Amino acid sequence: MEEEVISPEETETLQTEVVPETPAPEEPSSDDLHGENLGDRVKVLSPMRTVMKRFFRSKLSIVGLVIIIALFLISFFGPLFSPWGEMEPDKTPKTMVTAQEIRYTDDEGNSYSAYDILVSESLTNIRGEISWQHWLGTDENGYDVFTRLMYGGRISLTIGFIVVILETILGVILGGIAGYFGGKVDNVIMRIVDVLYCIPQLPIMLIISAIYDTMGLTSIIRLYYMMGILTLIGWAGTARLVRGQILSLREQEFMLAATASGLSARKKIFKHLIPNVMPQLIVSMTLGLGSIILTEATLGFLGIGAPMGTATWGAMINYATNMNYLQNFPNWWIPPGICITLAILAFNFVGDGLRDAFDPKMKR
Repeated sequence: MEEEVISPEETETLQTEVVPETPAPEEPSSDDLHGENLGDRVKVLSPMRTVMKRFFRSKLSIVGLVIIIALFLISFFGPLFSPWGEMEPDKTPKTMVTAQEIRYTDDEGNSYSAYDILVSESLTNIRGEISWQHWLGTDENGYDVFTRLMYGGRISLTIGFIVVILETILGVILGGIAGYFGGKVDNVIMRIVDVLYCIPQLPIMLIISAIYDTMGLTSIIRLYYMMGILTLIGWAGTARLVRGQILSLREQEFMLAATASGLSARKKIFKHLIPNVMPQLIVSMTLGLGSIILTEATLGFLGIGAPMGTATWGAMINYATNMNYLQNFPNWWIPPGICITLAILAFNFVGDGLRDAFDPKMKR
């Protein structure tokens, strides 16, 4: 049998033949959702990336996050660039000119007026006007208002985060125990929760503030006691939330598998149940931050929060209780009011965005 011989010309022709290429699959667009079928492939996103993708689709959530970051940067890093301290008065001499009118009548009955002009220098720039040195002026003690506004943000935001974290830890522990064990343990913890729900926060804080004044407690420790009291009163909501979620989760298949594998109650609660409650806890914590900041501002406005002289947003709004300051010095109390409003709105926006992002039924 003869072999077929291919000439060099036929070889070049075969090499130059165009072989149709298989078109590459199209890249998924940015709007493809978790697990969407893309031809022969499925784009799989992790649960965290799915949550972040949903969260950043909300414009209000992004606005709230930007406001929170800006408030934190201004409050914690702004004072590092300020030439004034929290309680450092402006000692720049300020010239003060006062004129006193003097009237007298001569022997012929003619009346005359004269002015006694007094020029003096003040050692402290008290109630200074808005300038390049003092963007919001100075208060009655000569302190820079803008610097105290930044220091006040430190305390107000720190109190909010510390109280919310402590409330969450206490609520998770007690709510997890009540939901998992049930029975008498559940009844005891839930009755304590019902009692705490009946306690009005503001009257209790007024009474405790009066006790502090009687004891002569005026140092910064008073602020720590206030955070502790807010924690003891506010953990009930978190405990009820965790208990309700655990009651619905403890009968699921994965919990039956954990029981069959011989895991202890502590591991089942903190390794299986609590992680499944974390989305709801994160949303609850975010929304609770705004209410804690508002509570601190209310206490500061009433003069029963931080010690006298400590810069907090609530204490700075307290200037509005004086009619003279309310009318003539709006730069003392309007800026902290704006900061409180922005902080509460921002935390609520972020909380709403997280709630929608963690909801698997939410499609946007």
